[in-house]
Amino acid sequence: MGGARLGKPGTQVDLAGGAPVLPKDITARSWIVADAESGDVLAAHNAHWRLAPASTLKMLFADTLLPKWPKTTEHKVAVSDLAGIGAGSSLVGVKEEETYTVHDLWLGVFLRSGNDAVHVLSAMNGGVDKTVADMNEHAEELQALDTNVVSPDGYDAPHQVSSAYDLTLFARSGLQKKDFREYASTVRAKFPGQTEKDKKGKTTRKPFEIQNTNRLLSGDSDMDVYPGIAGVKNGNTTNAGATFTGVAERNGKVLLVTVMNPAKDEHNEVYKETARLFDWGFAAAGKARPVGELVRPRSAAQASPGPDASGEAGGTGKGSAGTGPVAGATASDGSGGVGIAAGVAAGVLVLLAGGAFLVNRKWPLPDLVRRRTRP
Repeated sequence: MGGARLGKPGTQVDLAGGAPVLPKDITARSWIVADAESGDVLAAHNAHWRLAPASTLKMLFADTLLPKWPKTTEHKVAVSDLAGIGAGSSLVGVKEEETYTVHDLWLGVFLRSGNDAVHVLSAMNGGVDKTVADMNEHAEELQALDTNVVSPDGYDAPHQVSSAYDLTLFARSGLQKKDFREYASTVRAKFPGQTEKDKKGKTTRKPFEIQNTNRLLSGDSDMDVYPGIAGVKNGNTTNAGATFTGVAERNGKVLLVTVMNPAKDEHNEVYKETARLFDWGFAAAGKARPVGELVRPRSAAQASPGPDASGEAGGTGKGSAGTGPVAGATASDGSGGVGIAAGVAAGVLVLLAGGAFLVNRKWPLPDLVRRRTRP
C-alpha cells in the first residue's frame, strides 16, 4: 500500500536533487516522513511493519467517533462505563456518577491519553466491542491495512497492531476535522473535578488543570517546544515502547512524522528522533524524490475524478501500485482548554471543499493551529 518501495524492509529514501542525508542517530524500529498535503512520502523505514501502537491508536478512535456527538452533549458516568480498563492505564480522572460533556471527555483523550475517557465514550457509542468494530471498519475505509484494533484505547492486547504508515493515515484523516485539530493542539485545559459537599451541605465541583503529554507541544526539562508543532498523539506501553505521530508547519510546508519504538537510550527519545526527522523533512522538501504516497480512503478513491481532472485544492501527486504489508514483531467552550496552542501561519492552509479527497490533488489542512490561547 502506498507504493512498492514502502513494502520493502529497511530505509527508503531518494536523495537526488540535493536533499540532505538522513540523520544517522535514528533508532526507531519503524518511521515515516510525509507531506501532509500532497501525501508524498519523503522517506521511510519499515513503513509497513506491524507493531503494537500504544495510545497513538487513539487517533483512529477520535477520527472514528468525533463526528458522533455535539461537544455540549452531557453524559453521567455509570460504574459499567469504566469496567475493563487495563491495569496501569493512563487516566484523566473520570469519576463514577459524575456528569461530563463530550468536550471534557475529548480533552481527556487528547491531553492525558485517558483510557477512562476512552471507555466512557465507547460506552456512549454502544460499548467497547461495537467501538472496536467501528474502528476496524474505519481503518479499512482509510486503507490502513496493517491495523487490527482489539482495545479502543491502544492498551496492549494480543494481535493488536498498526504501522507507521497506518498511523500517519489516521493523523492525516483526523486533521481534516476542526475539533480534532483543536484538541490535538491543546497544551493545557481545565477538567471537571469530583463533586464535594461541605458541612453545610453545599456542593462544589472544582476543575483541575491537565497538560498535554506530547512533549514537542508542551515542552519538558530536556525538550523545547518544536517550532511549528500542532499535535498529534503520543503513546507508550510495555509491548509498544514509545510511539508518536506529529504534524508541524514551516514556511507553508506541512509534514507528518511517525516514529515507533526507538531505543530507550535517552529521556524523551521518541520526541528527539521525531524532531530530527522533522528537521530533515523540512530541509529535504522539494529536493528528495518521493518514495511512496499516503493513499486516499476507498470511498474517495472510487468517487474521485480522473488523474487529469482539476480541483480547487491544486497540486499534483503520483499514484503507485500498492504491495502487501510487511509483518514485524501506541475547542473553546465551557470547562475546556486554556492553552491551545498561536496559529500556525493563519491563512496559509486552505480548506478543501467538503473535506473530500481528490485524485492526484493536494489535501490542504485547514486552519492548522499551534499554541492558540483559549478563554
